[in-house]
Amino acid sequence: MPRPLVVGNGKFLVNLDDRCSIRDIYYPYVGQVNHVGGYRCRTGLWADGRFSWLEDAAWRVRPAYAEDSLVTEVEACHDSLGLTLRINDAVHQRENIFLRRVQLRNEADKAREIRIFFHQDLAINETEVGDTAAFYPDNRTLFHYKKNSYFMFNGLSAQADGTTAGIYEYTTGIKRFHQAEGTWKDAEDGHLMGNPIAQGSVDSTFSLHLIVPGGETREAYYWFSAGSRLEEVKRLDRYVADSHPGRLIDRVRTYWQRWANKRSKPFADLEPDLVRLYKQSLLAVRSQTDVNGAIIAANDTDIMQFNRDHYSYMWPRDGALVAQAMSAAGYHGMIAPFFRFCADALTEDGYLLHKYNPDGTVGSSWHPYLHDGQEQLPIQEDETALVLHALWQDYELHEDIELPQSLYRTFIRKAARFLLEYCDDRLGLPRPSYDLWEERYGIFTFTSAAVYGGLTAAARFAALFGDDERSNAYARGAEEIKAGMLRHLWNEEHGRFARGLHRVDGQWRQDMTPESSIFGIYAFGVLPPDDPRVASTMRSLREALSVRSATGGIARYWGDYYFQRCSDMEVAPGNPWIICTLWFACYDIATATSLEQLVSARRTLRWVADHSLPSGLLPEQLDPYDGSPVSVAPLTWSHATYIDTVLKYVAKYEQLQASQACS
Repeated sequence: MPRPLVVGNGKFLVNLDDRCSIRDIYYPYVGQVNHVGGYRCRTGLWADGRFSWLEDAAWRVRPAYAEDSLVTEVEACHDSLGLTLRINDAVHQRENIFLRRVQLRNEADKAREIRIFFHQDLAINETEVGDTAAFYPDNRTLFHYKKNSYFMFNGLSAQADGTTAGIYEYTTGIKRFHQAEGTWKDAEDGHLMGNPIAQGSVDSTFSLHLIVPGGETREAYYWFSAGSRLEEVKRLDRYVADSHPGRLIDRVRTYWQRWANKRSKPFADLEPDLVRLYKQSLLAVRSQTDVNGAIIAANDTDIMQFNRDHYSYMWPRDGALVAQAMSAAGYHGMIAPFFRFCADALTEDGYLLHKYNPDGTVGSSWHPYLHDGQEQLPIQEDETALVLHALWQDYELHEDIELPQSLYRTFIRKAARFLLEYCDDRLGLPRPSYDLWEERYGIFTFTSAAVYGGLTAAARFAALFGDDERSNAYARGAEEIKAGMLRHLWNEEHGRFARGLHRVDGQWRQDMTPESSIFGIYAFGVLPPDDPRVASTMRSLREALSVRSATGGIARYWGDYYFQRCSDMEVAPGNPWIICTLWFACYDIATATSLEQLVSARRTLRWVADHSLPSGLLPEQLDPYDGSPVSVAPLTWSHATYIDTVLKYVAKYEQLQASQACS
């Protein structure tokens, strides 16, 4: 299932499902290492001798976020138990601390004893082998550890006399080994056996105790800290207890509200919920970005059900496009480490590899070094080019000359030299590499356009730094790419650009498969958006790739097989993707000459909002029949593309409104 609720601070990320169960804990990097791995850390309630976990169907749960904040605001109701909960989850904006507040309302007309149970199911360092769970009497907490990874769990509840109480009962035990299911089963009678330590494949559970008068509300709190030593998690636990977890949650909310509203700006005629999704997208991207620079594609471990791998990698492609959107939104400081990350990752030959782990090491790949007996580079060349292009866009907006100057020798020149040299002289196009979807090998319109944009950016940087000889060489290289594209990738008969070129019997042949990424022909400046060839291409692609079901939207390309839900290409040439649908909205914005012509783009923004998760997070793609999320959620790229589209819409609206007023 998707992860509808995510909370983090750039070095500590916690994902929750729609029943408030913690499913992923990433530490010490966003996306690396996952200490839960998709298992369920449950929350349960006991009242009047009856017990229920929040995952039970009898609970009506509404996942949501507090306004403009990375603090959740979840409502849960259980009619027969007579309980209503309001839950806030947060990660401290600075420290490795997860915080939860449970406001518990007793819907009965009499006072009742209520116990809240919190279950910890960890697989520390991504394996259940050799974990220890123990009760720590010094501060009456439970802690789990292995090697240099420690997690300490605690809680408190409000008492009738105005005081607070800590952990009421606890236990540790064996899970998923022989006949042992886990300590969560021990909780279901309302009591815990008090086992003080367990090792191996282990879990733990503790309870908090409250007396809640009829019709009234009481608060309970749960928190845990992460660190590399026992003393570190003890210090963080003491900080929460001394500061009070409720006050810390309120501070976290205030921090993120200030962060998301750092720029006070008008949003044209966009409805409040579209503006809210914009701000939530800013926060979603922030939660998926590591402080060391890695912009992670997604951290939804459910994808491992389909392939024993995940999206918790930094693709330079995603990262560059996300960084460009966040820079345009005013968050230059947040994305500057991304460019340094890429400079450190660049090979000596000047190219970036397929993808990277959050710590900067090379990620897994399916791009081979050998194909049909021939050596090849296992790369998507667009990834190197896109980072150069995004870096120039960032400089143009913020004029922070020190950042590109510090990267000029280590990244800009090395990457530009590679792009310049990695060309087929006969075609005037980049040599073959893998396409942006990582599926096919050849020469592609999107890649060629990105290389044009990358070389143009490098030429401008070289000119900025007075390096005229290199500037001229990069600019000539870009123009040669453009000439090669117009000569070899335009198809006069079809009236549109080809997806790319592939080899057939030793000859390069055009691949005319309708492909949404061809939008790059104008997005990276090869041709203006109103060029007749661009217009006819985008018109043809929209017609071919529109999903003709109730869901609507636009597919990646004709015959897209990835998580395919519909085999009738006339209905759905592929599942609709958020990013691809927004690309066409961006084109509508770029070519609009009147406010009336912006209506279709605003409809697309509405479509995205209507197909977000109930919590407001965006998936990668949708089921063409019922509109449900497909693949991972949240997808960072989806949120960044929404941000980019909103910014373009607002800028164009203001431009056209001013023009209309003048005329």
